[in-house]
Amino acid sequence: MANTYTQLHIQFVFAVKYRKALIDKEWKDRLHQYITGIIQSNHHKMLCINSMPDHIHIFIGMRPTQSISALIQNVKTETSKWIKQEKLCLAFAWQEGYGAFSYSRSHVPNVIRYIQNQEEHHKKESFLEEYQKILKAFEIEYDEQYIFTEPIE
Repeated sequence: MANTYTQLHIQFVFAVKYRKALIDKEWKDRLHQYITGIIQSNHHKMLCINSMPDHIHIFIGMRPTQSISALIQNVKTETSKWIKQEKLCLAFAWQEGYGAFSYSRSHVPNVIRYIQNQEEHHKKESFLEEYQKILKAFEIEYDEQYIFTEPIE
C-alpha cells in the first residue's frame, strides 16, 4: 500500500476452550514460535507473546492489510491443527471469541512487561479477573454470560 502509514499496536487475549489448562509448559515455547511464524507470514510484527495454561496474550504491530478477525481466525485454526498434528494435546481447541486492545506507542514497553510477567501476575489474580479488569479499563461493555464458558472441572 503506497503512501499508507500506520502505527497499530494490538494486544490479543483469548482462552483455551472451557478455560481448560491445556497449554503445557513443555511445549508452550514451540506454540509461541509457531504463532510468531503465523503473525510474520501475515506481515505483522510480533512484539511479545506469552501464555498461561488456560489462555494466551499476543502483542503485535499490525499492518492494515488484514482484518483483526481474519488474523485471529487464522491463528486459532492453524495452531489447533498444529497442536493436534504434533500430538501435543489431541483434545485441544480455542474458545470462541477474543479480546483485541489497541495501545499507543508510549504504552508498548509497559504492555510488553505485563505480558512477560504473566506467571507472576496470575499468582495474585485469575484469568477471568484479569480479563474483566482489561475490559473495564478500556470501557468495553460486556455481558457476563458471554465472556467465557465456565471451566469444566
